[in-house]
Amino acid sequence: MQPGRSRAGKDDVNQPRFTTDADVAVGNSAAGKGAIENGTEELGPTGRPLPDLPEPPPPREGPKHALVIVMCNQKGGVGKTTTAINLGAALAETGRRVLLVDFDPQGSLSVGLGVNPHTLDSSIYNLLLGRGVGIEDVIIPTGTEGMDLLPANIDLSAAEVQLVSEVAREQTLRRVLRDARGLYDVVLIDCAPSLGLLTVNALTASDRVIMPLELEFFALRGIALLTDTIEKVKERLNPDLEVLGILGTMYDSRTIHSREVLERVVEAFGEEVFHTVIRRTIKFPETTVAGEPITSYAPASPGASQYRMLAREVLARCPGA
Repeated sequence: MQPGRSRAGKDDVNQPRFTTDADVAVGNSAAGKGAIENGTEELGPTGRPLPDLPEPPPPREGPKHALVIVMCNQKGGVGKTTTAINLGAALAETGRRVLLVDFDPQGSLSVGLGVNPHTLDSSIYNLLLGRGVGIEDVIIPTGTEGMDLLPANIDLSAAEVQLVSEVAREQTLRRVLRDARGLYDVVLIDCAPSLGLLTVNALTASDRVIMPLELEFFALRGIALLTDTIEKVKERLNPDLEVLGILGTMYDSRTIHSREVLERVVEAFGEEVFHTVIRRTIKFPETTVAGEPITSYAPASPGASQYRMLAREVLARCPGA
């Protein structure tokens, strides 16, 4: 073989080739161009035509009555906290006032926004048990304009036991948020990875549910149990509760498994599945360390664009929010 020349043939065919972001961009561009030339609609990652979502209108004027949305899935590590932070920041960019409610004793939402849960003088735990503080005493501003935080820490784990003997125990969080609804356009609740009393409280206090779903087989199995719990809460405690959508997270289009799980989710739930899919990227762990949303940490990144598109979808599905 001559120097400077690569050996072509059978060996080259068997060499693995990894898809880069540039490949994805070129592929998407080519697909879109081909679709336009053929007069067909461009298909998104869910296999459905991508909707033409308009620029979100400004928030409505006059007295506020916040739309309350809960991020719910009993499986941990599916993207509930990441979605709460970044969807909240994307909604705040549209001019809406957003309140993030950390309802997980681990305090992950608080940590993800740069708050140390161990140094809090008061948290949502004090509000749940009526410990002589008002909600305005507990809410703290974040580094994102228009977005505030109702923090939590490990004290919240005791609330689940202490609320058992309370009258109307499932309605406690709804009572806490009653005053906040008049101050914000959207309230986003980040739930613990369980289906216990705290999660039932969050569902009872909410208008809509977003179910983040890691596109992996074991995560898919838990959706049936979650939807059953939502139906029971709707029937017995909160008749206005509706599923806003199922959000595919940690999607990797390079793997057959991830594509197959997404396909099965769309087959099972149809239009309940958001067109937006959150792809796996190293930027999300970096934002947790930085203590800020991806929309400010890496505003031009694909992850930031995906959450801005999700915000558009949410507002399109909730007119008047």
